[in-house]
Amino acid sequence: MTDITSDTKESLDEKVAVELLQAGVLYSHRKSKAHPRMRQFIGAHRHEMDILDAQATIESLEKATSFLREAFTEGKSVLFVGTTSPAVQDVERIAKHFNQPYVTHRWLGGTLTNFKVIRKRIEYYIDLKEKREQGELEKYTKKEQVQFMGKIGKLSRNLGGLESMDKLPDLLFIIDSQAHKTALAEAKRVGIPVVGVIDTNDDPEEITYPIIANDHARGSIRWVLQYIIETLGDIKPAPVQDESAKNMDENTDESTDKSTSS
Repeated sequence: MTDITSDTKESLDEKVAVELLQAGVLYSHRKSKAHPRMRQFIGAHRHEMDILDAQATIESLEKATSFLREAFTEGKSVLFVGTTSPAVQDVERIAKHFNQPYVTHRWLGGTLTNFKVIRKRIEYYIDLKEKREQGELEKYTKKEQVQFMGKIGKLSRNLGGLESMDKLPDLLFIIDSQAHKTALAEAKRVGIPVVGVIDTNDDPEEITYPIIANDHARGSIRWVLQYIIETLGDIKPAPVQDESAKNMDENTDESTDKSTSS
């Protein structure tokens, strides 16, 4: 886990602290649910509820955002994951803003650890969509067409956000690690770093770059993701060629040079 506590803490702007409270970012769970490793990030208590430390929230958010900026600049891909009701809308919004894949319906086991199989399902989904758009499904009976439409609908919910993911992502961004234990375990297994919005009931050591914030309220999630969007602006991941494409380009250049010299 990245160290969140800095040696020299600057005083937090009072307006920012108020904004965090108004958005619900600092309101957490009941004291009894707090994970021992999260107690250092609790600033106060109110009616048996934990109130997160605003300084810790801002510092963790700045570090995670800086990490994302570096990743996008290097052309790395980020898979955004948020399947809980409060997270769905804004997770899809931030993913589309940065042209990244996302999961908002449910996490399919093996999305990372068995990606080849998942990719085949994605290609099948894309193929079905193309056939529908080109009218190729009209040759089937009405009943068969209805079945195809049902398949496309189901695949769209499960895989629609993954259409552009033709390789394993370089990073995973999740909202609420408790709700996405399988995704977190798969990322750890394949060695993918994780940025995550986590609350007092989560273990910060499971996340590479934890963002300390309320992860179960729509207002809080929206504020955090909007902060990232506004901070990074219109930055788009730089295109990165895979090795096969790079080698192909190099061979093409060599051939051109030889033909030119001859």
